[in-house]
Amino acid sequence: MAMDEITKGVSELFYDDDPKGVERAHPYSNLEKAKVLQDARIFHDDHQVREDPQKCCVVLVQLLALMQNTNQALHGEEATEIFFGVTKLFVSHDLFLRRMTYLFIKEIYERCESSDVIIVTSCLTKDMTCDVDLYRANSLRVLCRIIDASMLSAVERYFKAAIVDNSSLVSSSALVSASHLYTFSPEFASIVKRWIGETQEALKSRDAMVQFHAICLLYQIKSHDRLGISKLIQQFGTPEGGGGRGLKSPLAVCCLIRYTAKLLHDEVRQGRGGDAGVSYKDGSSIMRGGFVFLESCLKHRDEMIGYEAARAICHLPRVEAQDLHPAIAALQLFMSSPKPTLRYASIRTIAAVANHHPRSVSVCNQDLEAL
Repeated sequence: MAMDEITKGVSELFYDDDPKGVERAHPYSNLEKAKVLQDARIFHDDHQVREDPQKCCVVLVQLLALMQNTNQALHGEEATEIFFGVTKLFVSHDLFLRRMTYLFIKEIYERCESSDVIIVTSCLTKDMTCDVDLYRANSLRVLCRIIDASMLSAVERYFKAAIVDNSSLVSSSALVSASHLYTFSPEFASIVKRWIGETQEALKSRDAMVQFHAICLLYQIKSHDRLGISKLIQQFGTPEGGGGRGLKSPLAVCCLIRYTAKLLHDEVRQGRGGDAGVSYKDGSSIMRGGFVFLESCLKHRDEMIGYEAARAICHLPRVEAQDLHPAIAALQLFMSSPKPTLRYASIRTIAAVANHHPRSVSVCNQDLEAL
């Protein structure tokens, strides 16, 4: 949760029930910077931090509000002093205070010197090895925001262990953190690439979100490797009852469908798709395998996967009428769904196909008229 989301949430609490929306006084509209900084000295009192964590949370929220106010923002020595004070809040084991501490560190670290940020990494590393899953997950998210490449090498083993952790919360947090790290810089990307073994192991998780985050990270690592993406689709795109083999997460299967569609687009754009007018089933091995996987997903019991596969087939470049028939048949079934969103999505896709293949969608005329 970001700072602006918290402030927006607090603001929404201060409106009357009157439909006109009469705004009452905002609790943080008239904050005095000097007073808030004075109250922040409670962070240096270990006894107060342990006995009154709620007051510390209130002060942290006030500091976040000040940081959003450009006229009273924290800079220089003020930010550094507050940062050092916040690092002492780790003595408290209150869950709400710990989560606020993590959030505040993510927001203030950019205003501090890089040499100062190193101090908090020891506290975060300690949380990464504790027994509380909430601490471990959140410390991973914070650490990925504040460390540099040299520091990442030192804590790399903690990230690799967290990716294959039994806790789905910790595993998903580690995968998402790795995904963010991969996009930060080439130095980070080269380190994250070494975690491909752990990422593939996370794909075997029974948790749907872990599988989803794992396949997203795996695609990021292999995104510039055409053969690697092809093997990924072959590994998890083998039909087994209509869907990806070993992938129990609908979101993960939808991602695999989109990766397959992009691979087929690239094959055609780079001239490896064969002559125009040739069916995808008669193309190269990559095109055949990808299209067979998309067709198998049309029969998946999850409607989201079925629609995603139909949409992907309908938007393939140089797609022939015979290749469209299975997708049009699936969309025709979706048009009779009791879910309005699914009916609307199907109509939009059919309308797009009608611009190029009007005869292929003529079988849907009666269903369209009924709607």
